[in-house]
Amino acid sequence: MSTIWVSYQEVKAAVSLEMVLRRYGVALRRVNKTYLRGKCPLPTHGPETSKESFGAHTEKNAWACQSQSCLEARGGRKGGNVLDFVALMDRCTVRDAALKLQSWFLYSGDSRSATAVTTPSETNEIVTGDTGDSEANKPLTFELKGVAASHPYLEARGITEETAVTFAVGFFPGKGLMAGRIVIPIHNANGELVAYAGRALDDNTDPRYKLPPGFNKTRELYNLHRSLACDQSRGVVIVEGFFDAMKVHQAGFPAVVALMGSSLSDTQAELIATNFRRAIIMLDGDKAGEVALPHIATRLARIIDVRIAATPGGCQPDTLSGNQLHEILDGL
Repeated sequence: MSTIWVSYQEVKAAVSLEMVLRRYGVALRRVNKTYLRGKCPLPTHGPETSKESFGAHTEKNAWACQSQSCLEARGGRKGGNVLDFVALMDRCTVRDAALKLQSWFLYSGDSRSATAVTTPSETNEIVTGDTGDSEANKPLTFELKGVAASHPYLEARGITEETAVTFAVGFFPGKGLMAGRIVIPIHNANGELVAYAGRALDDNTDPRYKLPPGFNKTRELYNLHRSLACDQSRGVVIVEGFFDAMKVHQAGFPAVVALMGSSLSDTQAELIATNFRRAIIMLDGDKAGEVALPHIATRLARIIDVRIAATPGGCQPDTLSGNQLHEILDGL
């Protein structure tokens, strides 16, 4: 039996519901100053189509789900506090939930894990992930089986079967969080599998991408372990997304990493500076990429040689052909 002391009152007083939602990557729409609403993330939530059943009151530090499935699963209880939320998400006891929250936010020595990350286009949402310096992602103890590298979705995005096999990307027909999605394995710098991302086949599906609860994407650089094992004479190409990295690799630039977003965390900056002497930054040609580019470039230029690859306006690296990528990247 655990003898670790835990103060439920201290945890509830110190840890806000918004901090916990960010930890689990839950994005909600801000209704007003104190109220957030959106799709229920709880594993007790059934197949209801409502995307507005879950609400969070930031001033009261409480949440509730109005769906019939959650009500039935909890004996008629609509909601609870941060301890109840973690206990439901991780299917653990309230005590274990309190210990998790203590570890994540109170005694980790890093207050930055509770800081919101926003971009100009996301000011009404809680954004997936934290600032990138919380505890490391633990290697998974399993691998998904039956992943099909040959699929019309990948073909439509210009991903060859050879590239899909290299990245172990494909359609997962099994059960669970990633069922019916294109799964993308994510590894740490040592090549250990730490998570799967799941991309919906339909752009209208919400969310388009799923990441497992508790996974901190800002601790990793997608495809770093492969980039470390290949020729780095040209430097490393830095892109935003998974498919950007695949397409750049496929075009003949195997040293490529993805930030899994348009922001650079402290951990990611350290990984780049530690492993590469030169970087080519190639963000999306949209507003978010335009805003993020000078910040990322200035930050990295202080520690390594940096070049900028201009992505055409309105385009992303994964929408460009191999020839177009060479025109942009060759000579940088």
